[in-house]
Amino acid sequence: MAKTGVLPFVRGIDFSQNDFKTKKFPDSVKEMQGLRWLRLDKTSMQEIPAELGTLQKLEHISLRRNQLEKVFGELTSLPCLRTINLRHNKLKSSGIPPQIFELDDLTTLDLSWNNLREPPQGLDKARSLLVLNLSNNSIDVIPGNVLMNLTDILYLDVSNNKLETLPPQTRRLVHMQTLILNDNPLALFQFRQLPSLVGLQTLHMRNTQRCLTNFPNNLEALSNLTDIDLSQNTLTKIPDGLFTVPTLKRLNLSENQMKEIPSSIDMWQKLEVLNLCRNELSALPASLCKLNSLRRLFVNGNKLDFEGIPSGIGKLAYLQVFSAANNQLEMIPEGLCRCGSLKKLILSGNRLITVPDAIHLLTDLEMLDLKDNPDLVMPPKPTEATVSGRDVRFYNIDFSLQNQLRLAGAIMPPQPPPAPSKDPIARKMRLRRRHVDQAEADTAQAKILKGMKDIAKDKDNKNYNELKQTEPLKPKRWDEALEKPPLDYSEFFDEDVGQIPGLVVWEIENFLPNQIDEAAHGKFYEGDCYIVLQTVLDQNNSLDWKIYFWIGSQATLDKRACAAIHAVNLRNYLGAQCRTVREEQADESEEFLALFDAEIAYIEGGRTASGFYTVDEIVRLSLIMSNFPFPSQL
Repeated sequence: MAKTGVLPFVRGIDFSQNDFKTKKFPDSVKEMQGLRWLRLDKTSMQEIPAELGTLQKLEHISLRRNQLEKVFGELTSLPCLRTINLRHNKLKSSGIPPQIFELDDLTTLDLSWNNLREPPQGLDKARSLLVLNLSNNSIDVIPGNVLMNLTDILYLDVSNNKLETLPPQTRRLVHMQTLILNDNPLALFQFRQLPSLVGLQTLHMRNTQRCLTNFPNNLEALSNLTDIDLSQNTLTKIPDGLFTVPTLKRLNLSENQMKEIPSSIDMWQKLEVLNLCRNELSALPASLCKLNSLRRLFVNGNKLDFEGIPSGIGKLAYLQVFSAANNQLEMIPEGLCRCGSLKKLILSGNRLITVPDAIHLLTDLEMLDLKDNPDLVMPPKPTEATVSGRDVRFYNIDFSLQNQLRLAGAIMPPQPPPAPSKDPIARKMRLRRRHVDQAEADTAQAKILKGMKDIAKDKDNKNYNELKQTEPLKPKRWDEALEKPPLDYSEFFDEDVGQIPGLVVWEIENFLPNQIDEAAHGKFYEGDCYIVLQTVLDQNNSLDWKIYFWIGSQATLDKRACAAIHAVNLRNYLGAQCRTVREEQADESEEFLALFDAEIAYIEGGRTASGFYTVDEIVRLSLIMSNFPFPSQL
């Protein structure tokens, strides 16, 4: 390969999962003078090879999951370095040279999962730093001078350390968008600097011993704040400071000690995700039904019963996920089955007796989890004639005079207060309780009712079995009958891709997918294209995938085409049955945006090179001739 002269033109190379502890690092790397990115993950390296010191144009280097104890010498001599990923090593503060922070272009630094007891010396000199990850170390204090000059930082993660406070200089980080403080003993920390972080969009303080006395009462200055995580704390109610943030989109208050939710939550009109799992709630407020943007509601592990769920929950037209597992529900309101966008309904581990008949009308429902409800009897599925009838087309439409006048814009005369609506499910509950009370006084009648119930159940089962037998067998799909050619996609994707739940992102460079670091997830260049893979565990504890390809507004034609092609290659490589979803800049779906912890950031320009050849001007040699016969006539 060296004889062909190709090495100087190589822009990126991945040596991951090679064993450089027993094998020699290749000398030919010295000839790759045009190298821009280098990946050396999981290579068992104990020191950085000297050959890297010659790569003067190197911009991005990843050394994750190795056995490095120091990084002296080689990295400090690379003037163009922008991204350094050293997570999951054995680094100590003394093993990181101060000169590395004097690199002018250094913007991303990941030192998580190491043995740091304090921030490295000289960190305050990294003035161009935008992303800093010091999580999962043993840092117990951050000196004030460290944050003095890091005023441009956008992302700071110091989670899972031993911090008891933050320096007063934290208020200087006015441009910071994401702050993650999870799993730190901050019980005595009042966080008075928080209102000064006016650019903050994401704040995670899970398991930081938050209570009502050490959380700020006023956050009006944080007009950009959209994501807050206060889970695993000791909150007995929602802090008053949160009600001064009307821009919230995601709020996690799970695993606290709250017994009630105030009715003032209807001020969060932009809220899309609300997590109240594992508290002590016995009821949800009726004002919850006014959160018109709510898409996912999690209330697992509480004390909710039928009366604890508001009957007007059907007004949540955009609700896609309702999870209320491990509660005390015997029935659910019929209004829940009027949430037309519902895709996941999780009610496992309750005391359900039945569910409304209208549950069969949720056409978009993808997941219905009703396990661990031993007394549950499902209502019979409506016949085909009923489903195709006119009643379904007009389901959940208000034909009342008041509503029609309101839609027409007419001024409605004052009306007397309406009589309380009768909930058929509530009536069933009352009749059932009355039946239980009378059963003790009249055992003979109880036996008769039990016999009638068994007969009705057998009749329903018989009708259901007859209906099931009449359903035609579905033929095998034409695409499943096709024999797929034996293609090898291993040159594009690693062996462990899609085997661990989480998010993986590739960028398209020179026609090929190139996996990017986790710190760069959600930060997309307008001139590039990306492939995004989400791996999750389904209800059967099996792997499931969702594949997207994102198109930048300024991306070239080759990047657009390769993003679509390699997204299909990834699906074939995993054997997935899902579709590959196209996402375009500024027109992303809500499901795609929910994959990232913070909002997607668009960066001007393109980071990767196009795969098309560059056309150079042809060098020509011209000869000038005279038209005169004799030189003397010139």
